[in-house]
Amino acid sequence: MLTAEKVLASQKASLETLFGLTQKAFEGVEKLVELNMQASKAALSESANHTQAMLSVKDAQELMALQAGLMQPLADKAAAYSRHLYDIANGTSAEFSKAVEAQTAEMQSKFAGMVDNATQNAPAGSETAVAVMKNAVAAANHAYETVQKAVKQASEMAEANLNSVTNTVAKTSAKKR
Repeated sequence: MLTAEKVLASQKASLETLFGLTQKAFEGVEKLVELNMQASKAALSESANHTQAMLSVKDAQELMALQAGLMQPLADKAAAYSRHLYDIANGTSAEFSKAVEAQTAEMQSKFAGMVDNATQNAPAGSETAVAVMKNAVAAANHAYETVQKAVKQASEMAEANLNSVTNTVAKTSAKKR
C-alpha cells in the first residue's frame, strides 16, 4: 500500500540520486577542464619551443627535418588526448549507468511486489488475466536486460576500437622514429 511516508522516502531517495549524479557530472566537467588546460599549456610551450627552433634554422633541409620531427609527436599527443577524453567520458557515463541500473532494479522490484500483491487479491476466474500480466512484466524485464547487454557490448566494442586506433598510432609513431 502506498503511504505518505513511502512517497516521501521515494522522493528523498530520488533527490539524493539526482544530487549525487549532479556531483559526478561536475567532477567530469572539472576533469575535462583540467585536461584541456594541461593540453593548452603544453601546446603553447611546444609552440614557443618550435618557433625558437625555426628561427635558428640555417637552411631548407634543416627546416624540413624540423617540420618532419614535429608531426609524429603531434599525432601521439592527439591520440593520448583522445584517450584521456574517452576515459573521462566513460567514467562519468559509468557512474550514471550504475545509478540508472540501481533505480531501475528498485522500480522493477517494487512493481513486481505490486503485481504479486494484485494477483494474490485478484478475484476468482481472473487467472488468465493474471498470467498475461505476469508474462508482460517478465517480457518487459527481459527486453530491458537485452537492451542493457547490447549497450554494454557496444561500449566495449567502442573501447576496443579506440584502443586499437591508439595502438596503431603508437606503432606507426615508433616506426617513423
